[in-house]
Amino acid sequence: MYATCVGVGCGQKFGEKKWKCLMQVVNCLMLCYKQSTVVVSDSLDKQLREETGAGMMDCKKAHAETEGDLEKVKAYLRKKGLSFADKKSRRLAAEGRIGTYIHDSCIGKIQGVQFVSIEDILKTIVAKEKELKMQREDLALKPENIREKIVEGRISKRLGGLSLIEQPFIKDDSVSLKDLERQSIAVRLLI
Repeated sequence: MYATCVGVGCGQKFGEKKWKCLMQVVNCLMLCYKQSTVVVSDSLDKQLREETGAGMMDCKKAHAETEGDLEKVKAYLRKKGLSFADKKSRRLAAEGRIGTYIHDSCIGKIQGVQFVSIEDILKTIVAKEKELKMQREDLALKPENIREKIVEGRISKRLGGLSLIEQPFIKDDSVSLKDLERQSIAVRLLI
């Protein structure tokens, strides 16, 4: 059996004794494969999908584009506008939702609070969100003043989802927790 070693350019014919050339080709191919692909476990894709709301294939593509760095992947998804898709953000298990459960008035649990109000959100987070929203491809052809207004609207919607009192009430999405609190205070004042 004879073949020509093309991958590393040695051009030697080899038989049974000249496997060195073949091993060089195999090593070269393995090195190229390792450099061109990022191995990402399904658990990381699942975690990213739960955190961002993006689809599974979008998460895999983002991992491949950003070489697997989790923060870069999240930024890539936000830049592409794939995270927090509307149809996925309406689901009960979407990021930032809060649910309570009290059993016999002795056990209570609140889960998922990052910030109580919009004012509590760090300025660095707001600036980072604004930068990512400005880089989105769908805004590239818009005039600067319109782009600013669109970005401000998107940021206020995003920050409303991060803060506790701006989130929709779990039993009625048309009412925010802030409105619900005002209603309960008004009822207490009347009584």
